[in-house]
Amino acid sequence: MDIKFNKNEDYNKLLLSDLKQRFAKVKLGGGQKRIDKHHSKGKMTARERIDYLLDRKKPSIEIAAFAGDDMYKEHGGCPSAGVVVKIGYVSGKQCIVVANDATVKAGAWFPITAKKNLRAQEISIENRLPIIYLVDSAGVYLPMQDEIFPDKEHFGRIFRNNAVMSSMGITQIAAVMGSCVAGGAYLPIMADEAIIVDKTGSIFLAGSYLVKAAIGESIDNETLGGATTHCEISGVTDYKAKDDKDALDSIKRTMGRIGDFNKAGYNRVEPKHPKLDPKEIFGILPESRAEQYNMMEIITRMVDESEFDEYKAGYGQTLITGYARMDGWAVGIVANQR
Repeated sequence: MDIKFNKNEDYNKLLLSDLKQRFAKVKLGGGQKRIDKHHSKGKMTARERIDYLLDRKKPSIEIAAFAGDDMYKEHGGCPSAGVVVKIGYVSGKQCIVVANDATVKAGAWFPITAKKNLRAQEISIENRLPIIYLVDSAGVYLPMQDEIFPDKEHFGRIFRNNAVMSSMGITQIAAVMGSCVAGGAYLPIMADEAIIVDKTGSIFLAGSYLVKAAIGESIDNETLGGATTHCEISGVTDYKAKDDKDALDSIKRTMGRIGDFNKAGYNRVEPKHPKLDPKEIFGILPESRAEQYNMMEIITRMVDESEFDEYKAGYGQTLITGYARMDGWAVGIVANQR
């Protein structure tokens, strides 16, 4: 290997190390103190809930982990947009899971939180994936409420998507595992099946203090919108769970009972490793973005068996287009030739 290759390799590995450190910080959400406080209430964190729910021997991928990164500093930040989204498998069925992170501003919705939820729903619609909501949110972040509702692609579209997915027959399951207040209270109600954790979950438009201020009636949150109220009186929720794990086990059983569904029409065969070593990409990518490199050397180290069928190879050569397989999936590739 030449000196330039080694220099590029060292530089890119440092970048990867920095990215991993940033991701480790993002995974802490609102910080260790808030995680400990969460645990003291007998609750699991958003990531713990997802890890418990997903099939461990099946692959999973997190979506938009760095959404909200370096945003809203004047409000204390919003790591991972205050919501964790993962695609994985539950009881053998591929699905997408959306979990509010209550260690970040009690799971309140920032504008970027709405955008990330909409992206999760978009993925669900495009790929006909069941979607599971793990709700633990104080509702809209009030200091920024004027930026959350007005746009067509903002908070209100989430409920429109709930209705669209219902009409498409896409399974929607919600587990209320903490607060579910104000605008956020509509989401679990519009799901196909709703679970609520006893003594922990609650659903209402306004809490007991606002009720007292508005009509002078004193009432506790559990009576106002707790598990017993919604499972036995209002009928809003379908199942009562004794704790977080019980609620997640209920979701697993429900997912195990649903039938197979038509996914987007992608073709897959047995995955095969690239013939060329993908780790060599570290040495091929230059330190400076102004330097040139051959994009074909990158592509052939990413695709199965390093096989790439280029489309219009002799035309418009600043752009590479073609077909290959990645992890067994048939894919089309469009890449700038550097």
